[in-house]
Amino acid sequence: MSSIRVVLGLTASLDLDIEHTDVKTVFLHGDLDKKICMEQPKGFIIKGKEDYVCKLKKSLYGLKQAPRQWYKKFQSVMGEQGYRKTTFGHCVFVQKFSDDDFVILLLYVNDILIVGRNVSRIDKLKKQLSKSFSMKDLGLVKKILGIRIE
Repeated sequence: MSSIRVVLGLTASLDLDIEHTDVKTVFLHGDLDKKICMEQPKGFIIKGKEDYVCKLKKSLYGLKQAPRQWYKKFQSVMGEQGYRKTTFGHCVFVQKFSDDDFVILLLYVNDILIVGRNVSRIDKLKKQLSKSFSMKDLGLVKKILGIRIE
């Protein structure tokens, strides 16, 4: 929560643009790095093979690993775009283009705030992210985590 306050404070003090996006089905994006099997779902049990299990290829909601695998995937995609994780917070990514030109991305589970002076850089990042994840562009931020933004 302190990361959001700092980013919002920086946005207000430097008069930066701030956009909001939402990643759809966020925990389904994670890649599994271990073998995980599950019982056949009810209604999909094959007769004569009731004792078989399903080997998962992708993360599912309800897995203990799902949030971690989502974060690892997101961090990888951000690294490919040239963004680095800050030491201030694990969910704050930044890329500096010049002294006064930078973009900050703040991730909170499936909500993303993107902050910067250059709207075209923000739009470019949103387009790059939408190539990797199914996203909904919510435009200028109005509300996040119960905080109304004006």
